[in-house]
Amino acid sequence: MNQSPLRTAAIPVTDPSAGLRLTEIFYSLQGEALTSGLPTIFVRLTGCPLRCVYCDTEYAFTGGERQSLDAIIATIKTYPCKRICLTGGEPLAQPNAIELMQRLLSDGYEISLETAGALSVKDVPAAVSKVMDLKTPSSGEADKNLWSNLDHLTQHDQIKFVIMNRTDYDWAKATLIEHQLDKRVGTVWFSPMFTVADDIDDAVSPEVPVLARELAEWILTDALPVRFQLQLHKIIWADAKGK
Repeated sequence: MNQSPLRTAAIPVTDPSAGLRLTEIFYSLQGEALTSGLPTIFVRLTGCPLRCVYCDTEYAFTGGERQSLDAIIATIKTYPCKRICLTGGEPLAQPNAIELMQRLLSDGYEISLETAGALSVKDVPAAVSKVMDLKTPSSGEADKNLWSNLDHLTQHDQIKFVIMNRTDYDWAKATLIEHQLDKRVGTVWFSPMFTVADDIDDAVSPEVPVLARELAEWILTDALPVRFQLQLHKIIWADAKGK
């Protein structure tokens, strides 16, 4: 079986019959997408083939601890919640992530998958809500977008663009229109990249990042069929690990 060239020796890839390399499991409020604000169990897998310039989880690139699927599921069951977010890193860099999702679905969990869109999503169970990034030019990884993934998305899924500037916005807008993304998935998100402690215009609002306000105005001017999104967890906890 041919393996994606993005799965390199630098990424902790497992045999499908083995466990997974795990960075952390934690319980918090979902900070983005359709389940934003809901209590959620986060399963963060280790390793990612991309190096986006704005990544806020670089600690998940390497390290982690290999655990069996049984051990991971046992930890998940200690939390008072049936909602899972499988994230990373890039969860799909480890083939056994598919098996984990299948087992969790069998146990009655609701699952969302956060994926960078560079690896194929075709084997992701249909019951899982895929929240797939399309990387904008300023991410430094736009050439890694796997466009064939669009054929495997449904109204149960979501697409996210992280916007760093007007160039990214114009690119995302053109991509939205060209591929009719609002008709392919249930929700298309435009999310401004920002660091909570920086990029503040005190003269206008000490709490709203400048880029966020600009992005909101651009969306309104163009009346795009997208949803604006701020990352709730960053507003509450900044970039604290495990939140």
